[in-house]
Amino acid sequence: MKQADLISLITVNNLIEKTIVVERNEILKYEMTVDTDIYFVKEGSLRAFVYDGDEERTIRFAYQNNILVSIDSFLTEKPSEFVIQAIKRSTIHIIPKERFLHFIAEDQLHLQLWVGIMEDLVLQQIEREKDLLISSPKERFERVMKRSPQLFQEIPNRHIANYLRMTPETLSRLKKS
Repeated sequence: MKQADLISLITVNNLIEKTIVVERNEILKYEMTVDTDIYFVKEGSLRAFVYDGDEERTIRFAYQNNILVSIDSFLTEKPSEFVIQAIKRSTIHIIPKERFLHFIAEDQLHLQLWVGIMEDLVLQQIEREKDLLISSPKERFERVMKRSPQLFQEIPNRHIANYLRMTPETLSRLKKS
């Protein structure tokens, strides 16, 4: 997997600037702020969401050995509507953009790996868009279950339900059937 390769290179090449512990429900990145850091989840779990009026709309998760980035802010260095929050107490390695850009510029293999990560991200986003267009909660659940079974071990049901645009009760019924 390309992300696993990147994680290995990050560790070996000492790209981590600092490691922090983020408490449960603590905000790591606020909406309408610029954030170009890459967050590598050593342990715990994070979610990225946006506000839709008074509601939070979860759009992505990260748990142990995953990377989470406010990708729009990372790429443009402009404020993003994304909020990144710890779901549970998490240990996070922080990799600054400048250090990462130097890393990918110094070796063609590093650059190819980054391109692969970006391609995967685009494909994941396409899958996410398809999920949102499917009207059946059962189909959305089955697609995510097939694509990311570990999600159901790492993330509380209320957040998964929000991600799937269904009530926690609907998700519970689907998990039982």
